[in-house]
This record gives sequence, C-alpha cells and structure tokens, in this order.
Amino acid sequence: MAYDELTRPEAPTATTLKYRVEGMDCPSCASKIETAVGRVAGARDIRVNYGTQLLAFRLDEGTSPRAQVEEQIRKLGYGIAPVEAPRVDAGEPGLLPDEEARSTARAPWWKGVKARLAGTIGVLLAGAFAATLAAPVLDHWAYLPAALVGLAFFGRKAVAAARAGSPFSIEMLMSIATVGAILIGATSEAAVVVFLFTVGELLENVAAGRARAGIEALGSLVPRTALLIEDGTAREVPAARLKVGDLVLVRPGDRVSADGVVVEGESEVDESPVTGESVPVAKTEGATVFAGSVNASGALQVKVSKPASDNTIARIIRLVEEAQEAKAPTARFIERFSAVYTPMAVLVAALVAIAPPLLAGAEWDTWIYRGLALLLVACPCALVLSTPAAIASGLAVGTRRGLLVKGGGALETIGRIRTVAFDKTGTLTEGRPRVTDLLALTGTERTMLGLAAAVENGSSHPLGRAILERAAADTIPLRPTKDARAIPGKAVEAVIMGKRVSVGSPAYAAQQTPLPITAEETVARWEHEGKTVVVVAVDGTPSGLIAVRDEPRADAAAGIRALGALGVQSVMLTGDNPRTGQAIAGALGLEVKAGLLPEDKLREIGALKAQAPVAMVGDGINDAPALAAASVGVAMGGGTDVALETADAALLNSRVLDVAALVGLSRATLANIHQNVAVALGLKAVFLVTTVVGVTGLWPAVLADTGATVLVTLNALRLLRYRFRA
Repeated sequence: MAYDELTRPEAPTATTLKYRVEGMDCPSCASKIETAVGRVAGARDIRVNYGTQLLAFRLDEGTSPRAQVEEQIRKLGYGIAPVEAPRVDAGEPGLLPDEEARSTARAPWWKGVKARLAGTIGVLLAGAFAATLAAPVLDHWAYLPAALVGLAFFGRKAVAAARAGSPFSIEMLMSIATVGAILIGATSEAAVVVFLFTVGELLENVAAGRARAGIEALGSLVPRTALLIEDGTAREVPAARLKVGDLVLVRPGDRVSADGVVVEGESEVDESPVTGESVPVAKTEGATVFAGSVNASGALQVKVSKPASDNTIARIIRLVEEAQEAKAPTARFIERFSAVYTPMAVLVAALVAIAPPLLAGAEWDTWIYRGLALLLVACPCALVLSTPAAIASGLAVGTRRGLLVKGGGALETIGRIRTVAFDKTGTLTEGRPRVTDLLALTGTERTMLGLAAAVENGSSHPLGRAILERAAADTIPLRPTKDARAIPGKAVEAVIMGKRVSVGSPAYAAQQTPLPITAEETVARWEHEGKTVVVVAVDGTPSGLIAVRDEPRADAAAGIRALGALGVQSVMLTGDNPRTGQAIAGALGLEVKAGLLPEDKLREIGALKAQAPVAMVGDGINDAPALAAASVGVAMGGGTDVALETADAALLNSRVLDVAALVGLSRATLANIHQNVAVALGLKAVFLVTTVVGVTGLWPAVLADTGATVLVTLNALRLLRYRFRA
C-alpha cells in the first residue's frame, strides 16, 4: 500500500485488528479466511498466519463493523477471539503482547470438535458394520447415519465457504462425493469417506498444534524476571519491563535477561542457544551478550541495549512466524485438483442427465439413471483416498525407522529437494567436545592428563567435562586439590601436592612462560584443524597440550555421500567460527558457510530456496527460523525441543544417514501417489465413456469406483515394505 494512502483524511477511521482463529490448521484454511475477510467492505491489509492461528487486518468500522467480520469467520466453522486482555503486570487494559497471547491455554486436541466428530462417526460406522453382519438387508440404512453426520458438519462448512467466495473447497469436494454415493445407494462408501476425511483433518489439527508449541518454547528461553541494579542494590523485576540503559546483574548459572553490553565483570557465556557456538565465549567489559544465553562462571553487570520486544529471542520468534506465513503452501493433491475436477464432474453428470431428454426427446428415466451412474463414476472417492492412503503408509514406514514427519505436505516436499543445508553443532557433529590429541612436554601423557582432570574436577565447562571424560575412560584416578580458582576466559588453577597446576588457553600460558617452538607449532596445527587447545602448566612451566573438538557423527560422511548419490547437494551453515567450520566440512566433503547468526542463516536459506527446493537440518534454537523458512525443516532428535517443534520432520535416532533415508522414502511415496492417481483417473475415464454410451450401468459404475478404491489402497500398502538402501 502506498504511503499517501496512510495519510489520507479517512485513514484514522481504519482500525488495526488482531484475532486468534481457532481451528485454522492448514494453508487452505488461511486462504478461505483471507478470501472471506477480503469480501467485507472496508477490510484491507489482510494477513493470515495459520501457523500461529493469527488474523490481522485493517478495517474501516464506519463501513463495516468488526462484528460482521467475526460472524463471517464463525460461519466458516472457526472460533475467533480478539487478541486483547488486561495487562497483568501494569494492571491496564490493552493489546495482549504476542508472547503472552501465544502461551494462552488451549484445550487438548482430544477435546476438540473434530475429535468428537471422528469418535461419533467411528462409533456409528462400527455399529453399522455389526448391523449388516446380523442383517445384510440393512446395509443401505445402517451406514446412512454415519454418512449424514459427517455430511452435516462438512457440508455446512462447504456452503459457508462457497458463500464467502471459495466454492470449490476440499469440504465441497468431500460433500459432493458423499452426496453422490448416498444418491446411488453406496452409503457404506459414503460413511467411510467422511470418517477418513475427519480423521485426516484431526491429525492435521494435532500436527499444527505441536508446531505452534515451538514458538511458545522459544519465548520461554528468556527468563521472566531480571535483577535490576538501582542505587547499588539489585532487585527482582519482570524482564519485560527492562528499558534501554537499565543495568542488570547476571549471576553464574543465570540466563541473560536482555540483549546488552557488559560494563563490569568477567565470565564465560554459553551462547549455543542463540548462535550455535559449541564452546562458551569469554566475556569482559565492552562485550555483547544475547538474551537467552547462559552465564557460566563469573557475575556480570550488563547494560540493556534493546527492549524485550526486540531482543534476540523476540527477533527469532518473529523470523519463525514470518517464515511460516510466507511459506509456499504444499496443498493436498485432491484440493489442488478439485478446482477443475469438481465443477467439471458435476457439470458433465448434470448435462448427461438432462441434455438428451431436453434436446433430443430421449427418455428421462434412462438418462437420469445414466447421469446418476456417471456421478458415481465421477465421485472422487478413490482420489480422496489415493493421496492419504499413500501418505499414511509412508508415515508408518518412517515412524518405524525413527523418521517422524509432521504431515503429508512435508513428506511430499522432502522428495523434491535438491539441496540440504546442515547445521554443524549437534547435527553433523555429536554436540559435545571430546579430547582428540594429547602431547606431553614433560613426563608422560597419562600424568599430564591426570593433573588436568584433577584441576577440572567438578567443572561444568564443556572443555573440562571433555577432559574428565577422557581421564575416566583411561581409568586415571583424580588427585586431591586445594585452593582451586577460575580465571574467567583464561584458565582454572588448583594446588596439587604443593604445586600450582593450571589448565588454560595458550595465550594465558605464554604470559607465564613462553611455549617451546615445537609446542607453538603443534598448537597452530591443531587450531588450524578446528580444535580448541589448552595448556597444562605446573608452577608456570608448560607440562603438556590437550586438544578438544566436537567431532563429526560416525555416520556423517556416509550420510553426505548417500545424499550425493540421490542427486542432492549438501552445504553446512554454522554459527561456529570459520576455522572450525572449515575443518569439519573438509573432513566430510561438503561446502561450508560459517560465522552465521540466525538472520544470516535465514538469508542463506532464502538464496538456496530461490534456486530449488531446500531442506534445513538442525537442532538448535538458532536454527528455528531457518527450519521454518526452508522448503522443509528437519530436526535432529537429540536437539532442542524448539527445533523439534518448529521443524516439519525429526530424525529421532539422530543419524545423518536418515536424511537420505527420508528423501528416499518421500520419493517412493510420491511415485506411489502418482500411480494411485493414474489408476483412479484411468478407470474413471474408461467408465465415463462406457456409461455415457450405455454399455455399463449403475452397478458396474459402483464396481468401478469401489474397484479403483481397492486398487489404490492395495498399492499404497505396498509402501509398508519399503526399505532404504544407502
């Protein structure tokens, strides 16, 4: 919209409204709502995000009251409520902040309308089956209640959608199929169709609800309270109240409550939740810290540089929401096809029924009979079942292997990708540093490692834990220590048997005593390989070197090769430093782009996506926007809850090879869908001709439709035997 439109005299009468729309769980829902609101006079700038269930638009209430829009949405079968509530902390009414709006309690899925509907139809279907076994003569009437219950629910939504500007919705397609089956006497088929459709809608609702939980989890990373320093004392205040320029205290072990700059103190901060950096970063006066990161050792005083609404985590949340909103919809095949197929099928059936009697004086009974038979041939039961049946089989196979896919759209998209972007830490690598090399400058490696482990005993630092794990693996006993202390960002020290032993950075060790030339060369070589090096010193004299690195997963190289064999390119996107990223990528044989913040990853994904469909594989909070923006997001099962909830698929066994397995499974499913569609449409094309010319009648038409459904189902079940071979 042009800027001058905002400055016209009538602009002040336009109110910006924001609503939560319950039950909006797919792109087609968002499309129907956008179309309906767009037909209301005075409504403009309409934005619908089905991922967050939010509807925002501007409305000239002098032209149309907001109640008219609300009623329009309710007629479509959705619940709607304004995103407004009293502010709990300020005690003033106003717009509910998005973070609070997202965390409002929602009823569990099994208490929803679709769950109750699926249960009701399921019970009626089971009762009808039992009744027909006892009395086959009841076949038609026994299944009629189940079909009518589903038809009443979805038919009403179809009519409302048609009145609101979406006449050929998926509900309309299903309703026409059900009505056609009932008219022809195939009530059992009609009942099964509405039941499967209801279950599919319910599963879609559940998956959408789980995806929304990811955004709520993002918000929980920032602490609710902060320690505000005023007049030399610290008091607890809500973190949302912090203003730019406030001074806050961050104690060891606390999460940083706001983006800011360190003004006093030294510590190491774990930024992996935000940047993906695998090793804590030393922070001193003047260093920048991010909201949501974790302070490891010393106390810090931080000057707030950004308000809560614009801190790092808040920006990531917005990036996720915007990526979901802009995501190209992967609508179900039937819904896409129905825009042409449904009206044409109904029109042809109607013409066959009435045109010959009207134009040529043919017998009405004969041609109405043929029209009804043609309607049954055109009834999209097999088409309605073809895609969900294949998808259900594909999802079942994936689940058995630990490949969790959150819906048919995602499974369909995965097979079309041409590039996979991997995060490094916790995705291509194990996610925790390990000791890779030891070099004793004096004495033995075992003695040197034992001294380092004794100093690090009780440490929560990732490097310290790596040293302790290696000492435990080598069965090295830990000697007693005293006077232990930490020098943030530099070293840890302790007295062992009267000698002061330090484990610190090469730079710190060199300040005490210059390293031997061979040691300096070794440090440079190890660091070039992407390893973190610490120096063990006894009374200031270097005793040995220990190299630590987050190593690639055992199957990482094989997983990259398997993707290459499928014609899929691999690239690493990491927030880690370029040296470490290049070392890992070089060992695995893939391209790397390092030192990326969340918005940088998002930009890289956008560039890749512009060329061809792209998948993002990650496990960290910082990966959430990229996971949402990619054509399909895949989370490692060992990763954070946020990545798992935001992604479209998850690898529960945390194997890189499973990415290739997921692509292979998706391609097999897509091939099965194409076969199903060919069978369904092929049989219909044959019987379309034979029905019109009078060769086949009502019962052959029933057999044709039922036969197509059986063939489609059996073909889909073949997927259950699918095995991926790398």
